[in-house]
Parts: sequence; C-alpha cells; structure tokens
Amino acid sequence: MPSRKRTSVAASVSVGPLAEPDLDRADEIFRVAFGTFLGVPEPETFFGTADYVRTRWAADPHAAFAATVEGEVVGSNFAADWGSVGYFGPLTVRPDLWDQGIGRHLMEPIMACFDTWENRHLGLFTFSHSPKHLELYRRYGFWPRFLTAIMKKQVAVSAAVPGRVLYGELTAAEQPEALNLSRALTESVYDGLSLDREIMATQAQGLGETILLEGSDSDLEGLAVCHCGAGSEAGEDVCFVKFGAVRPGPDAADRFERLLTACEQLATEKGLGQLDAGVNLARQDAYRRMVDRGFRTWLQGVTMHKPNEPGYSHSDAYVIDDWR
Repeated sequence: MPSRKRTSVAASVSVGPLAEPDLDRADEIFRVAFGTFLGVPEPETFFGTADYVRTRWAADPHAAFAATVEGEVVGSNFAADWGSVGYFGPLTVRPDLWDQGIGRHLMEPIMACFDTWENRHLGLFTFSHSPKHLELYRRYGFWPRFLTAIMKKQVAVSAAVPGRVLYGELTAAEQPEALNLSRALTESVYDGLSLDREIMATQAQGLGETILLEGSDSDLEGLAVCHCGAGSEAGEDVCFVKFGAVRPGPDAADRFERLLTACEQLATEKGLGQLDAGVNLARQDAYRRMVDRGFRTWLQGVTMHKPNEPGYSHSDAYVIDDWR
C-alpha cells in the first residue's frame, strides 16, 4: 500500500466500544484474519461454528472494542477480568489493513480496562512464530514465556465421577455459595484469581456447564468451566474446557485426573465427540498426564505475561486454560 494511503488510514482510525449491530462484521473480520494468517484455503470459514466474538461481547460489552475507519469496523479486541488476573484477545484487524498501527490503537482501551480493574498479572496468547506479534505486545510490557498447547482427544465413555456437581443444576439460592467455594479454590491456585465472570457468563448465555468437584470436607477439590457445542467457543461436536483447576497440595495430581474424567463425562452426556483443552507447558506434570490420556496438540502458541513472572503457570499447578 502506498505510504500516503498508509498515513491516511493510520490518521483516520477511531476506537470505541463495539456495538451490538457491528458484531456480525467483527466476527467476519475475526475469522478472515486468523484464517488468512494461518493460510487456510477458505479463511472466512475458519473456526466453523465456534463463536468468540458474540460470546465475549455478551459477557462484558464494556470490555469489547472496535476500530473503525471512515465509519466502517476494521478490527476488534476484548478484555477479560479474572480477578487479580486479566487477559485480552482475540485482537484482529482486517488483513488488507495489517501493519498500519491499528493493533496499537486497539491496545489502548484494553490497557485502560486493566488499570480500572487493578489486575496484578496480565497475559495473552499469540503466535510463537510471529516476530511482529511478539514485538507489538512487548511494547506494552508483555514478555513471552512458555509455550501453550491447545490439545484435543476423542471422547471415550467414562465412569461417573463421585462428588461431581454441575453449577447449572443448582438452585438460585445455592449458586452464590458455589461461587464462593469456586473463588476459594482459584485463590488457592493464585492469589485473587476469580472465575466468577466466566462461570456466570457460561450459565447466562447457555454456553455449556461448570463442573464442581466436591471433596470430603466442605471445600471444592476442582472446577472446570466448559463450553459445549455450536455457538459457544467450542464449536460443533466439541466440549472445550475454557478453564479448569484443582486444589494444590500433595494429592493435586490425583484430583487433576478426576477433573479430566469429569470433563469427559460431561462431553459424553452432551453427546459431543471431541474434548479440547489448553495447557501451558510450564505445568509439566499436568501436560504429561493429558498426553498420557490421549490428548494431542493441534495448535500451539506462546503466552505473554506482564510482569515477566509465571503467575499460575509453574510445575506445581494443575490448571487448564489458554488465554486465546
């Protein structure tokens, strides 16, 4: 693109809240951008029936932003508040306008969200083989750490897991206490970590289920926020574990095995054939156990952290997520 046109586009970019009437266009750009970058034959069909744009907008419209040029949406970005942890994405820009500074424009309101929420540990998932992505986010203080593997396995019929409770089957009176117990569990994994937003969004939008594993005491041993099927972040015939964790301690590995079985049980109950889950490779034993269960990596990227610290991605953590 001629330098004059580049300057014109960069100067005319406007960023503001992503409006509901613009969700279809934002979704189209999201698919085409990822599909183009990864070189798929029909980029507009990338991600199939999975939905990242509408679900994340509905979870928190105040944390969804659009870039426009001459009144037309050309990109979008989303922030997520997990208590002490904040992450963002997907950040996507129309391919013919790449490398013109629009991504930097879309970072500004995201960083403002994190300031408002006072998250202490920030992160994102990006392509490990892309210098331009790594450099863009490094400018905002993010640093690449371990790879994250997005894995999948074919669902096998599994035995029922004792003590498994589904958040969606609790009464309205029981759900607040379940959130309190979930928060206590995630805070034991990382101080201040809270999945309240994801649990409630999954329930409110009918995206799937949250698995709660009860222990012998009154505490939870594990939880998993799962998206199920078309219209969620999973897509057709897929159960996607957006976040999963077990209580740390000497028996954490056994609890993790139990949680994985419970996720597979949910997929079976929903009639879904594939189970997807991401794991940071710094969580070495968690990764090994997933491989031993038949999970295989189909997409790999790197998580970038601000500050350059592990957060909850370390060898003693049994956590499933991928920050896409």
